[in-house]
Amino acid sequence: MMRYLFLLLFLLGTFTQVSAQISNKLELTDVFELEYVSDPQISPDGQHVVYVRNFKDIMTDRNLSNLWIVKFDGTNMHPLTTGNQNDFQPHWSPDGSKLLYKSNKDGSTQLYLRWMDSGAESKLTNFTQSFGEMSWSPSGKQLAFTMFVPQSSKALVQMPKAPAGAKWNTPPTYIDDFKYRADGSGYLKQGNQQIFILSADGGTPRQITDTPFNHGTPQWSKDEKSLIFSANLHENAELDPRNSEVYSVSLETGTVKALTDRQGPDDNPVVSPDGSKIAYLGFDDRYQGYQVTKLYVMNADGSNSKLISGSLDRDVNSVYWGADNRTLYFKYDDEGDTKLAKINLNGQKTDLTNHLGGLSLGRPYGGSSFSANPNGKYAFTYGTWESPADLAVGQNGSSNRLTELNADLFSAKKIGAVEEIWYESSHDGRKVQGWICKPPNFDPNKKYPLLLEIHGGPFSNYGNRFSAEVQMYAAAGYVVLYTNPRGSTSYGEEFGNLIHHNYPGEDYDDLMSGVDAVIEKGYIDEDQLYVTGGSGGGVLTAWIVGNTDRFRAAVVAKPVINWYSFVLYADNPGYYYKYWFPGKPWDHLEHYMKRSPISLAKNVTTPTMLLTGEADMRTPIPETEQYYAALKLEGVETAMVRIPGAYHGIAARPSNLMAKVAYVLGWFEKYRNP
Repeated sequence: MMRYLFLLLFLLGTFTQVSAQISNKLELTDVFELEYVSDPQISPDGQHVVYVRNFKDIMTDRNLSNLWIVKFDGTNMHPLTTGNQNDFQPHWSPDGSKLLYKSNKDGSTQLYLRWMDSGAESKLTNFTQSFGEMSWSPSGKQLAFTMFVPQSSKALVQMPKAPAGAKWNTPPTYIDDFKYRADGSGYLKQGNQQIFILSADGGTPRQITDTPFNHGTPQWSKDEKSLIFSANLHENAELDPRNSEVYSVSLETGTVKALTDRQGPDDNPVVSPDGSKIAYLGFDDRYQGYQVTKLYVMNADGSNSKLISGSLDRDVNSVYWGADNRTLYFKYDDEGDTKLAKINLNGQKTDLTNHLGGLSLGRPYGGSSFSANPNGKYAFTYGTWESPADLAVGQNGSSNRLTELNADLFSAKKIGAVEEIWYESSHDGRKVQGWICKPPNFDPNKKYPLLLEIHGGPFSNYGNRFSAEVQMYAAAGYVVLYTNPRGSTSYGEEFGNLIHHNYPGEDYDDLMSGVDAVIEKGYIDEDQLYVTGGSGGGVLTAWIVGNTDRFRAAVVAKPVINWYSFVLYADNPGYYYKYWFPGKPWDHLEHYMKRSPISLAKNVTTPTMLLTGEADMRTPIPETEQYYAALKLEGVETAMVRIPGAYHGIAARPSNLMAKVAYVLGWFEKYRNP
């Protein structure tokens, strides 16, 4: 650990010394200065917005958040909560007089209620277990939520008691659950997320469900006699993880009724204001790696289900009903941009605004959030390549940005300008979209090193969004290229499924064609090419160095190297073999190995560093260790960086984000020509 800290401090110091010579460029420690808006919640009358303002504490290396409020017209902005804590998930009561939110201000995360006229607050809970997001009943008198209910199982064996004073080892852990660990959570306790209701005045929660399955966030029926939720309650749920349904549960009898019944996911139910209809998301499962999530509406009893978004070849997310019970608001990704739209029950869609984003500080992914009130006003997180998420509001397609949280930082720092690029893939001439981030004070008459940064997923997308990692690479003098090769979302189902049972594949050609397209612009030193990527991007980085030696150095972050071991060791054993491959690995050994970067280890000559969190359960560190050993056996210059305590989201803590960037730049600088 001390060795890790010493090297990190050395790299931080080296980077800071270089940055000090040009003080207007981003430095590693500027990560702690970045703020952003999330979860903006517009009041029922549309007059106010409460939002989460996120910030960081350099002394404790923590991500923190408080609640702020502002009028819809942008006036009277001020904090509702203060302190080095986490206040989040605000929810207005139906009449707008109260605000529900979560906070860990007293040490553990609990539920708080605030009266908006007086500012008085009440702590509603003292839960000892984790609990999910809340939903208000239409009358505002009750709350519904999920909470973890532990289960105890009889031990397989009964160990004798240790003698008094004896120091025996911790007893063995007995596991018989199929899914026994999860990235971000670690090894799972036995139990499930069950549905509860609670009086809005507090008190003792009442458990509504008691099944051996996890239940999704419940929504209230109009008459408050039942709750609507999504779950996979099928007996083979572990082996068929996508097959969820929408259910109702009676509060009087506890009877559960399935409202949908098809092979595939039916999720995120939302009840219409008059209670007559339920909107939900899903698709008919064809066991493809990627399928477009569609919007459906059915009657409250589950009858007359109708596909609403059939003409939209994009994923629908985050649905809100309009007051007329015929209009729905949602967001979707389109060509690397996130848009807010409305649609009527006849499927007629109208785009309202774009540039929703800014929640992914590290890399330019498409995280965003919004809310809409029944009368058509909305609040959303606004983000472009110039800054993380700010607050914006709108109505009828006219939007207004209300905050610039990072204006103080960026007034003193120059960041790299981002340029969109479209180019043709050498494989089939297909158009591929990407973005070029140039160093501050860019001079087109000079030659720059090129850094190719590859997104993970693989079913996800980059876009014209802020990225601290990309900007710090640019600040170090690199032209950074990031693209959406085939398999990326936001271009439709056909484009996304070009890598179905074919990953990695021709996405390699898409990436190399992007590199060539930037080189053709004339300002790249062709002898100074570098490549990195994380997760799915780590897979492709390892695939690239196994297929070409044109890069001077590579950093493979949190990769999959051996698909055979991955599908058996990752945290979703019932999913990957079924959707990403034609079957179980022992039935398709040749196919698995053909797609595994480990099969190309003997071809690698590029100096390659590996970087993974030691607690990663999505692409577990044994994948990294396999590749490290293979490259060492082949005599390749290689190093392994292990991030202590980090799950798959390496950059969850600010210092880890800095460490990742520092090590990537440190490795590249080692092989970079003066």
